[in-house]
Amino acid sequence: MIHEAITIAPMSGVQTEKRLLKKLKHKVGEAILRYNMIEDGDRVMVCLSGGKDSFTLLELLMVLQKKAPISFELVAVNLDQKQPGFPEHILPGYLDEIGVEYHIVEQDTYSIVKEKIPEGKTTCGLCSRLRRGILYSFAEKIGASKIALGHHQDDIIETFFLNMFFNGQLKTMPPKLLSDNKKHVVIRPLSLCRESDIVSYAEIKGYPIIPCNLCGSQENMQRKVVKGMIQKWEQETPGRSEMIMRSLQHVVPSHLADDALFDFANLMRDVS
Repeated sequence: MIHEAITIAPMSGVQTEKRLLKKLKHKVGEAILRYNMIEDGDRVMVCLSGGKDSFTLLELLMVLQKKAPISFELVAVNLDQKQPGFPEHILPGYLDEIGVEYHIVEQDTYSIVKEKIPEGKTTCGLCSRLRRGILYSFAEKIGASKIALGHHQDDIIETFFLNMFFNGQLKTMPPKLLSDNKKHVVIRPLSLCRESDIVSYAEIKGYPIIPCNLCGSQENMQRKVVKGMIQKWEQETPGRSEMIMRSLQHVVPSHLADDALFDFANLMRDVS
């Protein structure tokens, strides 16, 4: 019997883009439905940093907005923190081109962070706290009912292990969060999306990425180590990350050890 060799042509750029868009759109839709992230009449403030994640988040929400059975508004917001060399023209140009309502909020947090953090230390912690406070206040100012952030599944898993290893806590970035003052609902529509898919999609789309190192901050070394650990696990056992994410969605308090979540002290056998 003669077997003919069959050559399977690689997918074109258009086919790859469509496949990734379909996959990411499905994952975002699943997260929105599962956690009731967006409701009819919502005004969603999409925090746009200039990185691959927030560009992808904004595009996916715009795509879903057109097909959703509910009506909601999107407004993109970027916080210009006045880092030296920040290309102020890039985001307004891009946002004008895609036709979305947007605001550029200018606050010089760079000077505050540089004054407070010693040279050579990572500035990310203080920077994120200042950024969060400013964005929460601006969300209230523009009447946003939800604040959308671009954290993805890899961020959530990494944060889980960082808290476990370095803070002694079982917690991570939840897909949906009520702020401490109860005034803001934060959503993470990319919660079920893999970073590798977002990277591939962003490269195809050619987003005008703005680097995160303009402030001169060093990369968080603890997160880098945890990321490497998870990547090694994934190489050894493909699908490990999805299993970890699934475990975060199926917590059994009675089989952990937190007596604030489960009444171990009054746990008694049934003698009847």
